[in-house]
Amino acid sequence: MAGEVFVDALPYIDQGYDEPGVREGALALVEEETRRYRPTKNYLENLPPLNLNAFETEMMKNEFERLQQRLPMDTLSMKRYELPPPPAAKMSDLSAWNECVENSMAQLEHQATRICNLELMLEYGCEAWRSYIELLMKCVSLSHKMLQALRKEIQEINWQRKHAQTKAGERLANLESMWQALAKKNYEIEQACVELEERLTPEQKKEYDMLSEHT
Repeated sequence: MAGEVFVDALPYIDQGYDEPGVREGALALVEEETRRYRPTKNYLENLPPLNLNAFETEMMKNEFERLQQRLPMDTLSMKRYELPPPPAAKMSDLSAWNECVENSMAQLEHQATRICNLELMLEYGCEAWRSYIELLMKCVSLSHKMLQALRKEIQEINWQRKHAQTKAGERLANLESMWQALAKKNYEIEQACVELEERLTPEQKKEYDMLSEHT
């Protein structure tokens, strides 16, 4: 199949990695593949240009412009918390006093809301944080379990690889031993044939040649 890679290395049983020249040969293969890799200089040139302003809000843009122009930051406005009386020219104006009273009521309600929020935080804040911490601990425990399961799966895969490679190594050793025995036996047969040919008389050699031609 096109693109299929056949791995013929058996690292659990292969020998000879520490022999002279093996490391240099491996580094030479890596260097050759590195030279053939394209692109080598800018591997991001095929990607679209990076948009650095994609997540900038209008407030962030204004703040960046202020920083670029080295302008001071605007101070916190406390005007909404002030309770000014009506201007001197409107001291007898009923509507002006009504606006001041409404502003005072709004300020009072705002402070009451803040006090209520503080009381709620004192009453339920600790429990909320305790629940949040318990949730975090559950997430950590779940992550540890997933990590242990993943490590166990990796160990199982490595054990299966080692087992398969060990069996393959035993079979290869048996086949190699069988090949060596057959090669030795063939060599012995060839040597015996040569010795028999040397013992043949001229008449027997002539007859042997005639039989060889017919066969």
